[in-house]
Amino acid sequence: MSNKPITLTQFLIEQQRAHPEFGAEQRLLIEVVARACKMIAIQVSKGALGGVLGDAGTGDNVQGEAQKKLDVISNEILLQANAWGGHLAACASEEMADPQPIPDVYPRGDLLLLFDPLDGSSNIDVNVSIGTIFSVLRAKPGVDPVSAEAFLQPGSEQLAAGYCIYGPSCTLVLTIGHGVHAFTLDREIGSFLLTRSDITIPEDTREFAVNMSNQRFWEPAMQHYVADLLAGRDGPRGKDFNMRWIASMVSDVHRILTRGGIFIYPWDRREPDKAGKLRLMYEANPMAFIVEQAGGAATTGRARMLEVTPTSLHQRVPVFLGSRNEVETATRYHLEHDAATLPAAVG
Repeated sequence: MSNKPITLTQFLIEQQRAHPEFGAEQRLLIEVVARACKMIAIQVSKGALGGVLGDAGTGDNVQGEAQKKLDVISNEILLQANAWGGHLAACASEEMADPQPIPDVYPRGDLLLLFDPLDGSSNIDVNVSIGTIFSVLRAKPGVDPVSAEAFLQPGSEQLAAGYCIYGPSCTLVLTIGHGVHAFTLDREIGSFLLTRSDITIPEDTREFAVNMSNQRFWEPAMQHYVADLLAGRDGPRGKDFNMRWIASMVSDVHRILTRGGIFIYPWDRREPDKAGKLRLMYEANPMAFIVEQAGGAATTGRARMLEVTPTSLHQRVPVFLGSRNEVETATRYHLEHDAATLPAAVG
């Protein structure tokens, strides 16, 4: 037999045979998303030559953030690619206020697709790696699949999740609940080829990723945790840590999947009415699913991410994910601080 890497389609067919709960409609949906990612990769690679850099001129999106041209282009590519496949009931995007139904002229399935069409878009104009994040759910019986309510399922209900990172190579990372696998786009033949199987995140790490410029806004538990990291071998952790921060979740998580680490975007008091910056449905849940399937951990700093019950389509959460032992340590700092500050029992 040939040692040539298998294609994404071949891999998915093998998974369908090995795992009966992974149906043909899920396989075909992932193939459609992958084709859309290839189209986005082409647009990203054009850079200034394709006129895709800069703001879109459409004002702020539903998140209150200025849209980049590539944000809009990527969103449209994903919507159009998935409209006709017959596998979806509706899509939800970080760039849109409400779910997008599948047009009546096309057949509909019972799957739901959520996506962040272009994560890290603040890095587009400086040629730093960016990516697409996606999550697949199944519509619940008796719930209007086009309603926001249909999408408000905990991350543990995800059927599949993945991301595509547009960097020196274009890589698709995927889980269907049976490990994490990476596929690299062979641009000569136009196919994603399996290049890493059963990815495992090291349990321990000496690297952390966090935006230190926000340190003064963090709550005490987070301040304490990072202070101990920075104290290095002379501090209570007894080892030196390095900081890495790309400001693109896809890129930071991809590094963690490659060599370990912890990624943190905590709550801070700049916007105290918001639980965090990252979106539960479009970023935190799919990445948490991937990280857990690779042997890592993901929490809000206090609870397992995949057990959070969503309350709104664009809900935000604090995010702690990566190497299991380090995530558990960071979470313990927060839980112990909470316990120490609880009022004494009366009576």
